[in-house]
Amino acid sequence: MDDKSFPIEISGIQYGKMIYVQGGSFKMGSDHFDWSLPIHDVTLDDFYISETQVTQALWTAVTGKNPSDEYYGYGREDNFPVNSVSWNDVTNLFLPELNRLTGMKFRLPTEAEWEFAARGGNLSKGYKYSGSNKLNDVAWSERNSQHEENGLMYVHPVAEKLPNELGLYDMSGNVCEWCSDFFAPSYQSEPVVNPTGPASGKSRVFRGGSYHNSPVNLRVGHRCGNPPDFKASFLGLRLAI
Repeated sequence: MDDKSFPIEISGIQYGKMIYVQGGSFKMGSDHFDWSLPIHDVTLDDFYISETQVTQALWTAVTGKNPSDEYYGYGREDNFPVNSVSWNDVTNLFLPELNRLTGMKFRLPTEAEWEFAARGGNLSKGYKYSGSNKLNDVAWSERNSQHEENGLMYVHPVAEKLPNELGLYDMSGNVCEWCSDFFAPSYQSEPVVNPTGPASGKSRVFRGGSYHNSPVNLRVGHRCGNPPDFKASFLGLRLAI
């Protein structure tokens, strides 16, 4: 953890914290997936990203409502990640109210910021998942998310698995995470500084894989996109500044 980290606080109550990520350069993309090509050089300035996925407690404190699925009686608790929120819900409802309440400028991470942080930033050890080559150590996936009573896969509380090199939890698995960028089926090939994605598009990026995905979908280079009004039980978010 870096001593520049700070809490997310509303009315004197803390809802996790923001982790400082020192800027740097890295190879973005993956040759495991056609739409994660080409691998290209990216340079980023410093930024902050939340230690955990946004929880149901934080979303409810901001909006007054909990939109998350109940998962047959499991997974609707304060310390579980919020899910079933669209990109539009996040950017038009949650973030403006969060910033009003805190006086901050929270936002979604860019796709490049997300991948750099998932890889461990400048502390990266080159793991294929965020924080380890051993999936069960760091992630909830289709292989370990079944409930012991009914065998159904479901979301789990945040920060139950090990963090990555930056101290970030669940960047592989649990719920996928919206990013700010429009989705395109491939990257630009030239080196870029602080990229924000295409200027337009029909879908928005989400990253990280979820509790019901196979291991390949939890690799740090894997990416997907869906329309901004799409919502699902496997999809949530993480904050950036």
